[in-house]
Amino acid sequence: MAEAKSRLGAANERAQAKVDKFEARRAELADAALSTLSSLGYARTSLRDIAENTEFSHGVLRYYFDDKIDLITQCIRQYKAVCVRRYDVATTTAATQDELLDGFIEQLSETLLTETHLHRLWYDLRSQALFEAALREDVRIIDGDLEQMIWRVVARNAELGGVKPKLSSKALYALFDGIFLAALSQVIAGEDAAISEMEKELRALFSTIA
Repeated sequence: MAEAKSRLGAANERAQAKVDKFEARRAELADAALSTLSSLGYARTSLRDIAENTEFSHGVLRYYFDDKIDLITQCIRQYKAVCVRRYDVATTTAATQDELLDGFIEQLSETLLTETHLHRLWYDLRSQALFEAALREDVRIIDGDLEQMIWRVVARNAELGGVKPKLSSKALYALFDGIFLAALSQVIAGEDAAISEMEKELRALFSTIA
């Protein structure tokens, strides 16, 4: 009996290791594909386009991903997970409301300037989800993660001020997302005041929501 359990345990470990290796490879391919996707956008990118702009063949991409949608959503999930962790660090290390707001806005402004094309891809994907049913669940999950990230920032800000947020997490996310999207559009259009206007709007928003 003990020997049988041992063999079963070893088999399970090998199976899990195979799954982990497969997922790690998917993550590696998604990272490599992200630059091409963010440059061309959802509609103009195919698996062949990605293969032509990376070291990986079309056959390899088709082995690890069902289709373009599978690859794109993997890319966005990975990128947005990194974004959420960035802001969580600012939230947990701040000791005052000013520190929290300064850290949050600094991170937001930096990523808006240095990763403009990646944010553009996210909004492209979210818009496509209105037409592509296959995208909707992943977009819903990512939107939910971002909503909770914003809520943690606002809730921590309110806690530091000894008050409570005045709006729901959904309403707060809509406000922050709207300000960020407007700033992103301005950055893409080459408007120099985009960052300063976003920072001004966010500081005004923080002063009214808690």
